[in-house]
Amino acid sequence: MAIQTLMNTIARSALLIVDVQKDFCRGGTLEVPDGDLIVPTLNRLIASCSRLGHSIYASRDWHPADSMHFLQHGGIWPTHCVADTQGAEFHRDLELPAETVIISKGQSRSSDGYSAFDGCTLLGELFQNELAGRAIRTLYVTGLATDYCVRHSVLDALRTGLRVNVVTDAIAGVDRRHGDAQRALKEMHESGAELTTTTKLEKTISEINSQ
Repeated sequence: MAIQTLMNTIARSALLIVDVQKDFCRGGTLEVPDGDLIVPTLNRLIASCSRLGHSIYASRDWHPADSMHFLQHGGIWPTHCVADTQGAEFHRDLELPAETVIISKGQSRSSDGYSAFDGCTLLGELFQNELAGRAIRTLYVTGLATDYCVRHSVLDALRTGLRVNVVTDAIAGVDRRHGDAQRALKEMHESGAELTTTTKLEKTISEINSQ
């Protein structure tokens, strides 16, 4: 790929950090195994993307207390990430820049809110419309959990026509059934997502910055 074409692609890229919230991390009510371990990697990516001027998005579950997503109301999950509670806060070590766009999802009682594309900004704009408004063409997807919210967000992004890269060392899975996370990765890749790593992505960013 010619460097100018590569620069044009990168300039319209964004980083999506999916649901790195306290309830999904160590000690949370719906802990993702090893979920905390991706935070330093995420911070590296955030710093690199910020230097290049990428847009950065962070999605969050933002459920009502009586969500039908929860076990006690007919769902399959323990209560987690209830809006305006400590469990719904982002991981304390996640270094989100002030300009990060927050995407809240699962806000209605009947919504599972698995996909960031079900969510909206703090101003009420749908995530897809927010991306279109910034002419975002490529989305780098990270976060929790591989087999649920990452998977749904990636598949929805592909359906909108975005180019999607899943950063495989910056995600972690629930594995409710053994192998779910690997199956989700396979499905995302077969659906058109590219699989990359932090090192590969940072190398691309470094090449752009050196021009």
